[in-house]
Amino acid sequence: MERALVVVTPDERSKRILREAGAFASGSGAELIILTILPDKEFERTRSALAKVNSSDVVYGIDQATNSAARKAKQLAREALDGINVDYRVIADIGPEEDTILETARWEACDHLFISGRRRSPTGKLISRDVTQKVMLNFDGPVTVLLADEDDAASKQATSLSV
Repeated sequence: MERALVVVTPDERSKRILREAGAFASGSGAELIILTILPDKEFERTRSALAKVNSSDVVYGIDQATNSAARKAKQLAREALDGINVDYRVIADIGPEEDTILETARWEACDHLFISGRRRSPTGKLISRDVTQKVMLNFDGPVTVLLADEDDAASKQATSLSV
């Protein structure tokens, strides 16, 4: 492994997957690319809400959104990777999660992917759009998935699966 992409959100599961990826990368001398994604709908919802509240000429745009997301991801990485000797960079983007993950992995020449997922019932798999599953099927390289149950928000029962 030379460069791994770690997909994060601001939660405890992301800290855990960052620690796991950091330990793995540190042992092999690999670099981590930490990706945080603000979905299009969330960006538009925030922009609309701020436009209603803000009467000045200040506009909430892509730069403000990605800078804010990057700051949060950098703080998460500092906390999770404290004491681990690993090089990393943080990237924040706005867009559809599956496409953004795969495009970033290709653009950054990542040869390994770390991502969080949820255990779902067979019915849940049919109903929900599972980004993790789609990324696993379309990424050309090893994927490590940190799994948590659907109802396990704190991921206390999380397990790791490497494909």
